[in-house]
Amino acid sequence: MAQTAVPRRSPWRIDPKGVIAIIVAGALVIAAGGSYLWNTVLSDLPLSSGTSNPLGSGQFYVNPDSAAVRAAADPTLSAADAADILALSTTPQAIWLVPEAHPTASIGSYVSEIVAAETASDTIATFVVYGIPERDCGNFSAGGLTAAEYPLWLDAVAAGIGDTTTAVVLEPDSLSLAEECGNTDSRVATTHDAITRFEATAAVIYLDGGHSNWHPVEQTAALLARAGVDRVRGFATNVSNYNTTDDEVAYAERLSALTGDAHYVVDTGRNGNGSNGEWCNPAGSALGSPPAAFAEGHLDAELWIKTPGESDGECNGGPGAGEWWNAGALALVRN
Repeated sequence: MAQTAVPRRSPWRIDPKGVIAIIVAGALVIAAGGSYLWNTVLSDLPLSSGTSNPLGSGQFYVNPDSAAVRAAADPTLSAADAADILALSTTPQAIWLVPEAHPTASIGSYVSEIVAAETASDTIATFVVYGIPERDCGNFSAGGLTAAEYPLWLDAVAAGIGDTTTAVVLEPDSLSLAEECGNTDSRVATTHDAITRFEATAAVIYLDGGHSNWHPVEQTAALLARAGVDRVRGFATNVSNYNTTDDEVAYAERLSALTGDAHYVVDTGRNGNGSNGEWCNPAGSALGSPPAAFAEGHLDAELWIKTPGESDGECNGGPGAGEWWNAGALALVRN
């Protein structure tokens, strides 16, 4: 079915001081020859006061220990390659919480350290919670926790967040893959329980909303309704995918209308050149628009949810899913 394009909204209102700041910052960036850095400067501009968006000003947390920072420190890289990879680290990106890296015993302290850092920097961190049982149906991102351990792990994540406002993308692909996995009922029940475990926190939760080239919007809306989208802020689209933002917003607006005007976020980290139909390390991909929050409408924010530079899986020359890939990172920056 053809989709009606939804106009993009401006994520800020500029006052005269802001105009001067943009001109000065733009001159510095142009002089440095780093056109992709310009976007990060713009993403730091605040929204007008009084917005009802819980993501507030759109000033998102930048992880000082990101994969890009660590990769850029590799002494075997050329100076140019190291600089381009390091440039990725200046843009706020989601922090993925996976039990393989941070099990139940340590995940709470890890999250609380990041929350303390976001509070100190007056920013908002974005977490991706990615540990659901039978994760990815045994595909490239196979793993996750047992049904008995998963609630305990979630409780530890929730305790780490506490009363600090954070964005939480809850289990990407979990609902959209449920039919393929053959466990729709259990996925819905697991999502319901996960939502409950975050209810006492200040987490701003977005469920799995698939993307514009996947299931019919009515099918995804029905899944979201069953999973409890009315109990959270809304849903996330395009996570780890490459569809253009305009396509995603058009899709998400239709999905919002079918789910009681739920709000949503869009992953724009790697969609600068749109999709060629492949989902796994497609050639020609480019960085998309930088993270920004929006004062009005259903679109809360454009976020870099999937980490640019991390592989989708062992395809098109990439390493395992979630592993850092210098060649992929450099291609995104230079495209």
